Amino acid sequence: MEPALNPYSPGSGRRPPELVGRSRELESFDTLRARVANHRTDRGLVLTGLRGVGKTVLLNEMHRMAEDFDWLTVRLEARREETGARAVRRNLARDLVVAARKYTRTRLSARMRAALGTISAFNAKIGATSIELGVELNHGRGDSGDVEVDLVELVQDVAAALGEQGRAFAVFIDEMQDLDGETLGALIAAQHAANQRDLPFYIVGAGLPNLPRVLTETRSYAERLFDYRSIGQLDRTESARALAEPAERLGATYAPAALDVLLDAAGGYPYFLQEYGQAAWSVAADRSISEDDARAAVEYGTEQLDGGFFRSRWSRATRSERRMLAAMAADGEGPSATGPVAERMQLKPKSLGPYRAALIQKGLVYAPEHGQVAFTVPGMAAFVHRHREDSEAFDETD
Repeated sequence: MEPALNPYSPGSGRRPPELVGRSRELESFDTLRARVANHRTDRGLVLTGLRGVGKTVLLNEMHRMAEDFDWLTVRLEARREETGARAVRRNLARDLVVAARKYTRTRLSARMRAALGTISAFNAKIGATSIELGVELNHGRGDSGDVEVDLVELVQDVAAALGEQGRAFAVFIDEMQDLDGETLGALIAAQHAANQRDLPFYIVGAGLPNLPRVLTETRSYAERLFDYRSIGQLDRTESARALAEPAERLGATYAPAALDVLLDAAGGYPYFLQEYGQAAWSVAADRSISEDDARAAVEYGTEQLDGGFFRSRWSRATRSERRMLAAMAADGEGPSATGPVAERMQLKPKSLGPYRAALIQKGLVYAPEHGQVAFTVPGMAAFVHRHREDSEAFDETD
């Protein structure tokens, strides 16, 4: 069929044509909006799940909703590298100044003027941007150089001013488990302070399944600050809608057997549904997608996933680290106990530590529990098994 009309959109964070199976999370966020408008407060929100389940899409949708509600919002993506902490704080200060400019076009209350002064002072201390808000810096608020003190003061001043207007201050954070400990602790402390004072400040975070443990290890009270939502596979009915409805709007239909083939291959993962849907549209000769078309699409789509989604992650691992990934693949989707993994690699359990740490640092595995490791992306074990005989993939030197 016509490539220009292909309705499917595989990609990182790209909104699918049909956002299905996430109504409960979106309704929860809409309820939060309504509570803010009625001068009621609530907890922040944390979305967790493997890569490819649509966390970033959902986070972006909530961010869009917050902007429609006229909240003051900042959108961040955490980084693991050494420069990540400074970059995140600079992005926070810069984006906050840019977002706050809309308030300078209205008549300011004394509290809002002071809040803009605190934003300006915070930005000036970090030196993120030369943009000015046309107010005097609120010296002594948000400019101490201690990130926790400054963020708590910033949140208190800004959220109090917005609360008068039935609005909120929200920070949306993707890959939240990768935040440096100091910044993460400061943000949690700011959420805690806001909760205690009934101020409308909300962290909305997304990350891997171990994110709740990371938050609690950073601040023990974090378990009570957030509404935790696990984002997983779509059920079969939702998956079928994600495939069928975009095609139907363009006059195309799937034979029932064709839909079954694609659903079995995708396993309910939104990213895979988009990849296989795009392939099915590409290989079908007309707008009636047959079972043979679907089987060809699975073969083609899997090649695309192997060449990009999986291969890009595999390529980040050294040869020794790949041995660990291959040892983990023996457990399927996992998780894997570290003892048997070390045994398969002919290593002592303690010797596995550096490989484990490096793979976590690269975002290829995570630790769901003590003594366990698991792949961060679904289907990685199957990729390893498919390419076990591929000498280029498995025997490449460090």
